[in-house]
Amino acid sequence: MSRSRSPRSSRSEKPARAVAPWVRTRLRTAPWAAASLAALVLVTGYLAAALPRAMDAYETEGLRHDIRTAAPRNSVLEVTAEPPGLELDLPVREAGLAPAVLLKQRDATRALLPEPLRTDPEQTVHGLRTVKRVDGLDPWLPRPDGISPEFVLSSPSGLTEHTTLRAGRLPAGTARAPEAAVTVKTAEALRLKPGSVVHVPGRVSAEPIALTITGIVEPRHPEGPYWAVEPLLRTPALAPLVGDEIKYYWQGALLLSPTSAPAMLSTTGEPEVFFRYMPTVSHLTGRDTDRLGAALDSAAGGPDLVRMREVVGPTGALTTELDSIVDSYGSMREAINPVVAVAVFGIGAVAAVVLAMTGGLFVARRDSELALIRSRGASLTGIGLRLLGETSAVAVPAAALALGLAVVTVRGRDGGSAGAFGGIPLLPSVLAASGVALVAMLVLPLRAVVVHRRPRLHGGRDDLLTARPSRRRTVLEITLLVLAVGAVASLRLRGTGDSGDHLVSAAPVLVGLIAALVLVRIYPLPLRWAARPARRLRGAVGPLALARAGRTSSAGTLPLLALVLALTTAAFGGSVLAGVADARDRASLLATGADARIDGSVEWTPVPAGLTEAVRGTAGVRDVAPLQVEYGVSLPSPRSTTAQPMSSALVGVEPDSYARLAQRTGFGPFPAALLASTGKGGKEAAADTERVLPAIASPSVAQRLGSTPQEIVSAAGVFRVKVVAVRSNTPALQGADFLVVNAVDLTHRTNTALLVTGPKDGAALRAAVKAESDALLVSMRTEERAGYVDSPLQSGAERMYLGAIGAGAAFAVVAVLLSLMQNAPERTTLLARLRTMGLTRRQGRRLLGLEALPQAVLAAIGGTLVGWATVPLLAPGIDLFRLALATTPGFAPLDSAPLRADPWSLVVPAVAVVLITAMAAAGQAWWAGRKGSIKELRAGDAR
Repeated sequence: MSRSRSPRSSRSEKPARAVAPWVRTRLRTAPWAAASLAALVLVTGYLAAALPRAMDAYETEGLRHDIRTAAPRNSVLEVTAEPPGLELDLPVREAGLAPAVLLKQRDATRALLPEPLRTDPEQTVHGLRTVKRVDGLDPWLPRPDGISPEFVLSSPSGLTEHTTLRAGRLPAGTARAPEAAVTVKTAEALRLKPGSVVHVPGRVSAEPIALTITGIVEPRHPEGPYWAVEPLLRTPALAPLVGDEIKYYWQGALLLSPTSAPAMLSTTGEPEVFFRYMPTVSHLTGRDTDRLGAALDSAAGGPDLVRMREVVGPTGALTTELDSIVDSYGSMREAINPVVAVAVFGIGAVAAVVLAMTGGLFVARRDSELALIRSRGASLTGIGLRLLGETSAVAVPAAALALGLAVVTVRGRDGGSAGAFGGIPLLPSVLAASGVALVAMLVLPLRAVVVHRRPRLHGGRDDLLTARPSRRRTVLEITLLVLAVGAVASLRLRGTGDSGDHLVSAAPVLVGLIAALVLVRIYPLPLRWAARPARRLRGAVGPLALARAGRTSSAGTLPLLALVLALTTAAFGGSVLAGVADARDRASLLATGADARIDGSVEWTPVPAGLTEAVRGTAGVRDVAPLQVEYGVSLPSPRSTTAQPMSSALVGVEPDSYARLAQRTGFGPFPAALLASTGKGGKEAAADTERVLPAIASPSVAQRLGSTPQEIVSAAGVFRVKVVAVRSNTPALQGADFLVVNAVDLTHRTNTALLVTGPKDGAALRAAVKAESDALLVSMRTEERAGYVDSPLQSGAERMYLGAIGAGAAFAVVAVLLSLMQNAPERTTLLARLRTMGLTRRQGRRLLGLEALPQAVLAAIGGTLVGWATVPLLAPGIDLFRLALATTPGFAPLDSAPLRADPWSLVVPAVAVVLITAMAAAGQAWWAGRKGSIKELRAGDAR
């Protein structure tokens, strides 16, 4: 007999409802923790992804800027070839120079230029020109010193598009009746007009070649490449002929029509065919530097030149200075990038430590939960995979969003290639964002697995006072110490010249890491020393705060490490920026000698008598030092009559004003009494050749003159000088030998320069000078300083350092907050218990504040000391010259730009860390004080 199923049994056989997935459950129960991790990954991932894009962007802009701003005559690509040879008949040679033939050769040659060389078709010029200038034979041509003028004959294409006709008509003509045009300035200087006929020597016969001037033209863009490559085509020049005496003669250009160009074959000018191409830069990126250099080498003397010779002839050659521009850019980039890499390693290390702290915070908050799960049989693999799922669900979308933001916000201006967005490759940014996501994903699972590798119900005491470093930790610290010593030694010996040596770039980070580990080792000592006298204090807040500081978990190494690294990075970055600014200030001051310099463009330009007082009355001027400078004064040799000739600059000064200037600038300061007047100056002293003037000399001049009085013969007078002081430099001159004397004692007194202290704006000063003389120039120190920053490569690197300092400061704040949040529940519970024992709210705030300060103070002191020690330790291997000055050594007033410690960069971040920690602790205490104590003291409530 069958039994019927009861309703209860039928209901029990229904499939059970599925348990909610682990990841979704955890994210719903702890949304703020997930949001905090996502925000941290988003910011860190954005910085990591934006970094390579920003570097690529400013490197690309630097390359384009250097090529774009170079003089056209330096950046132009010019292909030249000899015309058809003399072995051919003249009609055949002339046919080979027909406009259609040259145009076809121009286009074919342009197509053979290797990538990434690209040229502007609008600025492409071709034609025939004479390499050797030819004489103008007509007697009516101007001859200043009886020398015939010389002409360059050229038939550039596109004359109609690049000129405006002012008189006559554009040339046409033929090889037998050539016609030419001249520019307005050439016509004025050489007395040419439409209808003039200029005769030049012929090659074959004694009959000269007659060139008819048909028109006068005005260049439309005189500074454009069409005219700037050969300025003589636009503007004639009065050239000197050096011999027993200097004589001058005119040089100019006659612009022949393309149909008249074959007439040059009959002249003595040695004609050549030319094809001129101006490179474009909108497609170039910083990564094209090596390719561009290789392409130029191939076009100048490689396979591509062979292919071009198949078009223009076997004598074809390519000449350009573009390779020098690219090499200069490459050398600057190689000098700057290792310095930037130091900042990148610093901020990267701080970010990695903060991410590790985040994982440590989550592990500490969930320690009881994970210990319970582990004690009930959960495997390490299972725990690790579940935690990995949690962090992956948060970190991967945040990192993807960070990558997208970096791609959208940091873009290249033009260009692009496969795998690039906005002209910048995606792969480096993808790898950087992926690295951040990977660290954020793995920190929590790995730390949880390490902490809970053995099941446990209750954790033992784990604090800095009782923790004993393991052997593995000791081995790790010794390894890091060896790496740090090796990196510092390598940096001091070899410098930052090898851009691929990342160990050298990581030297400051390794030094900061070792210092942090040392601070953790010695951290218990100051707490023990402070605890003993604190016991004698009235009240329990002080001793309790020190005891609580000592009970900090041994995992508190990470906050200390993050703060020390952040402070070291800030100190080093600030020192770099301060060193760059100091180098520019010093170089500009050396170039001008003061805040402003007034002198002539040619030697011995006198300063008007009333100008000195007019300058003194200009707004902002605090002091004026008049000078009389005479260059090339011969120096006697008292030791040998066969010594090599030596000359020096003679500088006559007012001792008081010049001594004040030397003291302010730091360039050869001296007491004004050293140059006391002898009382024998002026024209009355011309006959007194025995008078002895005290002088301050440069080292080589002092060595030459010796210690006895020597006679000086100069335009300022004949007198004897005795060196009373030696200085390596002086404000009046830059990098030259000098002899400084009292100007009152000179026979012929004439000021030739003024060194002005105080003015910031040159407009008022220039107006005052112009009112007195048009022959004087005003050089401002501020303008000179601005000229040292002319490359986006420099400004981009400085922005990178500023960004690294700012990001390091932000991560330091996050590290402070994370360190306080890690023990926030325990502190809240402690505060609630103590309040039941009579602790007031004010005492509670003091307790939490004092508990957090020891670690912050130790990190501030340690970071300041490490930053101060790191700069002189690494300074011998770091030269900021190329970052500070837009030139190479030897072409600037300074020979080097050493790294120096900046006090503000050392002190301000350290004080800020302590203040932020105190404010955060006070805020935490205030918030805890507003909450009731019932929930915190409830029995059995898991905190």
